[in-house]
Amino acid sequence: MPQSNGENTPSQSRVRQIREGIQSRSLKAKKKVENITAEDMKLFFHRNAFVIFTVAAVIIGIILGFSLRPYKMSYREVRYFSFPGELLMRMLQMLVLPLLVSSLITGMAALDSRASGKMGLRAVVYYTTTTIIAVFIGIMVVLIIHPGKGSKDEFTKQEKIEQVSPADAFLDLIRYAPIGILFLIAGKIVEMDDITAMGSQLGMYTVTVVIGLMIHAILVLPTLYFVITRKNPFVFIGGILQALITALGTSSSSATLPITFKCLEENNQVDKRVTRFVLPVGATINMDGTALYEALAAIFIAQVNNMDMNFGQILTISITATAASIGAAGIPQAGLVTMVIVLTSVGLPTDDISLIIAVDWFLDRLRTVTNVLGDSIGAGIVEHLSRNELKQKDPEVGHSVVEEVDKKPYQLISQENEYDKEKPLDTETKM
Repeated sequence: MPQSNGENTPSQSRVRQIREGIQSRSLKAKKKVENITAEDMKLFFHRNAFVIFTVAAVIIGIILGFSLRPYKMSYREVRYFSFPGELLMRMLQMLVLPLLVSSLITGMAALDSRASGKMGLRAVVYYTTTTIIAVFIGIMVVLIIHPGKGSKDEFTKQEKIEQVSPADAFLDLIRYAPIGILFLIAGKIVEMDDITAMGSQLGMYTVTVVIGLMIHAILVLPTLYFVITRKNPFVFIGGILQALITALGTSSSSATLPITFKCLEENNQVDKRVTRFVLPVGATINMDGTALYEALAAIFIAQVNNMDMNFGQILTISITATAASIGAAGIPQAGLVTMVIVLTSVGLPTDDISLIIAVDWFLDRLRTVTNVLGDSIGAGIVEHLSRNELKQKDPEVGHSVVEEVDKKPYQLISQENEYDKEKPLDTETKM
């Protein structure tokens, strides 16, 4: 019995410490809530204004899009209506190339060759691992749910091609991303085909893709982050909420890159030497959502055509989907282009890509969110694994590249020490 008591003492002590910690945090949270003033609320809305406006833009865009659908707007009217969103996309894409080049140069210049080599190896291992996991999830989900069961006759192919006049380019400048996102989403909803006319197969296909992406984004990636860093992944994800919403609106991981930099560096305090080395590469080759989508879509097309896939063909799809996702550009609906490679590799008809175009605009946004989330979590993991190499160099270097002195980042989810009013708002935690 004494031996048994001795063995139980450490576990009991840990349980007591956890209980005391929870009680302490609860009391602190209760006191903070009780002490909230009107000035605190004003400061909160000031810090989070951009996030709040962007979320509101997404919601208003959805409502506005469905409200305008009964008016049966012409192709030209839809083009005019969604132009502010297209203009936002062009402005963001204009920044991508110079941002990629300058970020890689500044990131590598702040690291020695040994540190950059190790960091690059860790990033590649992470990208490869998560992409393979995503492909596996996509294949398993589509094989289990089997959304392609039924007749191919359910699908109706409607192709509408209209010429674009010079008037499409003659509209004015837009200054704020939330407004552009509003019109991007509203325009797409107005433009899409009648949802009720979609067959049950296409509906099940959409549900299957959403389930696969949710498993990867909500379970796999946060679990991987927690296992490696031992930190709360959802606090980290809260810090990049602005980037995720922008990815949902723009459907482009490359166009979202400026916002991703801002979120990781200012909100999550990820070392700039890591973000500017890892993110440009990740936005180009790390496409978890695209890899999952292409593998799933290929097997769905096989199911629609009543083709039974053997193990060798499924393995071929896995390999080609992984390779094709790496080669996919970070632009809207790039996955449809690279999917031709996947279909050709197993002898599936490439013309059947048209079967899924009706819902691809929506699914493309979800897989872009997954891509951006994977890139961001990868940056956090690489920084954690590279902390020793980063400490050997001047730790201030990581937070001194193009620093704006009075910049106040939004803080949607509480992080440690953020309520210490004595501490300057732009102080960054040393990782």
